[in-house]
Amino acid sequence: MKAVGYRKSLPIEATDALIDFEASKPEPRGRDLRVAVKAVSANPVDYKVRRRAAPPEGETKILGYDAAGIVDAVGPDVTLFKPGDEVFYAGSIQRQGTNSEFHLVDERIVGNKPKSLSFAQAAALPLTSITAWELLFDRLAAVPGRSVDPRTLLIVGGAGGVGSILIQLARRLTGLTVIATASRPESQQWCRDLGAHAVVDHSKPMQEQIERLKLPPVALVASLTFTDQHYKAIADLMAPQGKFGLIDDPPEFNVSVFKGTAISVHWESMFTRSSFQTPDMIGQHMLLNDVADLIDKGVLRTTLDQTFGTINAANLKRAHALLESGKSRGKIVLEGW
Repeated sequence: MKAVGYRKSLPIEATDALIDFEASKPEPRGRDLRVAVKAVSANPVDYKVRRRAAPPEGETKILGYDAAGIVDAVGPDVTLFKPGDEVFYAGSIQRQGTNSEFHLVDERIVGNKPKSLSFAQAAALPLTSITAWELLFDRLAAVPGRSVDPRTLLIVGGAGGVGSILIQLARRLTGLTVIATASRPESQQWCRDLGAHAVVDHSKPMQEQIERLKLPPVALVASLTFTDQHYKAIADLMAPQGKFGLIDDPPEFNVSVFKGTAISVHWESMFTRSSFQTPDMIGQHMLLNDVADLIDKGVLRTTLDQTFGTINAANLKRAHALLESGKSRGKIVLEGW
């Protein structure tokens, strides 16, 4: 089967940063599905793994954690799906990735693809939807339901992949006031179009901008990017006893700035359930089915922004380069072989 991977951790400009190669078609075991991959999307985790995790000598690591496709075969213990089912999912960081024609994934982290979306539109959603949902409801403990919530959620980095779905979830499924941050005019408009009540520029002092809005107190924060640059200023503007959630890897982060106001800090990683085979691992299957249902009902929309052509090394290198630049918006998808 065709696949895209890497053998050494190299800058994306290097010729062999990502390579096309042939791999053996994997065989499903246990609760595995073998999925014929129709479309994938690129995420920051792809380039982070590529840059810092060199494969063992002589091996080729396949990246990719988002996919939409058709179940091709199932392991003996599978109960949730059958061959021919259309699915979407974000795979495990401990297994080979989705940038291959056929891919193995545990059925407990797979959802039924939204019927109203193409494979490309669906591939944009899984990893970011899981991350945003778990961050909002499990880590920050936002209250689901449309009743008025007298608090504001600040989303730092609202135009990125996670921010693009988090804005929608918070606006459509809770009573929170939603402020997103974005620094470029086109990114600011993207956030407004997704439903943010207000947008502020994180390249300028945020507290002054937020105070001028005269909105409910910022009690919840989702810090999605450059946490090390913003968290101290955010600590000053947050309401006491709030919740601060983050998903990135800040090189510097001192939680003591939140002590005086008793703000709790929460880290979100959507790979935790699959990496540790947690008892609630099947929650991601149910979560994705809920997302698919909300998509099909018109409550949520895909966050696909750009398609980069077929799935190959050259196009994936373009996707990695754009993500590394920090100037991407929404999701980048590749489709077909």
